[in-house]
Amino acid sequence: MSEQRDLLYSEEEEALRAAVRDLLTDHCAPADVITRTESDAPHDLALWKSLAESMGLAGLLVPETHGGQGATHREAAVVLEELGRAVAPVPYLTSAVVATEALLACGDEELLGRLASGRTIGVLAVGLHRAPGADFPAVRLEGGALHGELTGIADAAAADVLLVPADDGGLYAVSADAATVTPQTSLDLTRPLATVALDGAACRRIGAAEPAVRQALRSAAGLLASEQLGVADWALTETVRYLKERRQFNRQVGGFQALKHRLAQLWLEVVNLRAAARAAADALASGRDTDVSVAVAQAYAAPVAVHAAEEALQLHAGIGMTWEHPIHLYLKRAKADSLAYGTAGAHRTALAALVDLQAP
Repeated sequence: MSEQRDLLYSEEEEALRAAVRDLLTDHCAPADVITRTESDAPHDLALWKSLAESMGLAGLLVPETHGGQGATHREAAVVLEELGRAVAPVPYLTSAVVATEALLACGDEELLGRLASGRTIGVLAVGLHRAPGADFPAVRLEGGALHGELTGIADAAAADVLLVPADDGGLYAVSADAATVTPQTSLDLTRPLATVALDGAACRRIGAAEPAVRQALRSAAGLLASEQLGVADWALTETVRYLKERRQFNRQVGGFQALKHRLAQLWLEVVNLRAAARAAADALASGRDTDVSVAVAQAYAAPVAVHAAEEALQLHAGIGMTWEHPIHLYLKRAKADSLAYGTAGAHRTALAALVDLQAP
């Protein structure tokens, strides 16, 4: 008989949520995020410093012996929920999860300590759209230096160090100053993409690329579901609040039966998403049924987050269409996340193979 899994939030996780939400409420107002997306500096590095250095959240997945907090993916998932609720423009997923997991797989203690402190931002130079287990491009290693170009790298503009896969099968650490980082047109401006070009960049081998990238992308896909949960939960909560306040024909808009049905359906989807996201985070933390739990979460999360943001946009009516209202940030994040670390279809295909469910 399999061990029962407790997916409820612990007191410590709820306390962590409250602390992160308070910080984001004070320092990540929607108007400020919109202003940043229209500037040349979309990343909020002051907020990152508060999260990473002051609160120690950059090192949640790093063992205490390497300068981290020694927490689990469950705690990281709670942080990502709140970051999703605020569409916070910080490189938490890319540095504190993806790059950190790659370094944990390689066992590079020196870089782990730097990322755990929050003073160094690391980015794995693999396209944001790559699914766990999928092939990924590598640059050329020649004469002890790296040559080549990689595209679709999330948060590369904020990176201090890049983790770059090479054609010899190794993963190499490269100073971001040694690379040419060119912004790409991105749908989600709160998590901008860039092209990374290397022309004889000095590098240091930190381990084998394939297992490190696989581990990093699997954790990224699993914890991305928690960010998508945050996006969907914000959309539902704000839409309910707005419809209670908005009046038309001398009655609350939220009192119309058709809208109640739409909100009830969305509530059910968000509740199910919470269960799937929590299961993925718990599986990553415990090592039980990890691949299946991650595939289930991502197969379900993307459509729900997109649907929630679309419903929020429609049910806010005219005001939701304005650039000043933050709904467009959530819709863009939901749409971009639906392609990140594998589409829902890719994860359904992976899930079918994992449970030996063949197509008719």
